Amino acid sequence: MKVLIIYCHPYTNSFNHAVLEGVQSNLKNRGITYHVIDLYGDHFNPVYSVEELALYHQGGTVDPLVKEYLGLLQKCQTVIFITPYWWNSIPGMLKGFIDKVMKEGPGLSHTITKTGVKGELTNVKHCYVLTTSTSPTWYIRFFSGNAIKKIFINKTLKQVGFRHISWQNFGRITNSSIERRRKYLVRVNSQVF
Repeated sequence: MKVLIIYCHPYTNSFNHAVLEGVQSNLKNRGITYHVIDLYGDHFNPVYSVEELALYHQGGTVDPLVKEYLGLLQKCQTVIFITPYWWNSIPGMLKGFIDKVMKEGPGLSHTITKTGVKGELTNVKHCYVLTTSTSPTWYIRFFSGNAIKKIFINKTLKQVGFRHISWQNFGRITNSSIERRRKYLVRVNSQVF
């Protein structure tokens, strides 16, 4: 499997779901193997239990999806996140995925060294973060702190070893026209991932 898609939206009639379908069509048409993690569809529990947290520093888990997801991350070359941008950040479901799946330990997602975090997922050569937001993209970048870029991309994803990360946002989703949405989906369907 070359590409891992991490999809985070609860509603199958959402524009995010249309983006997912566009990305899948794109990859199929180009003969690229991929796998989809559908966090809501899989009924992933993003909440840490006491038992789960107790195993964190050993890299252990009581959640079989955590082990499966980490295994998929360790095998892919490209990761594509498809998610809304809610309240100036990623949704709680996706944050819980990061919290629980990114396990500390040699051969897992990262190790802690004297100088900081050393990423172990260096197999991920390219990462794309595709978001939708009610706010315009310029507002996210310049007036609301740009947490998607500053925290999620430049800190979290880079710390676990991801490289060549790009973000594209479809802003003002609530008031967007059908034509603007159609043009964006055409772009997604032809984009090189």
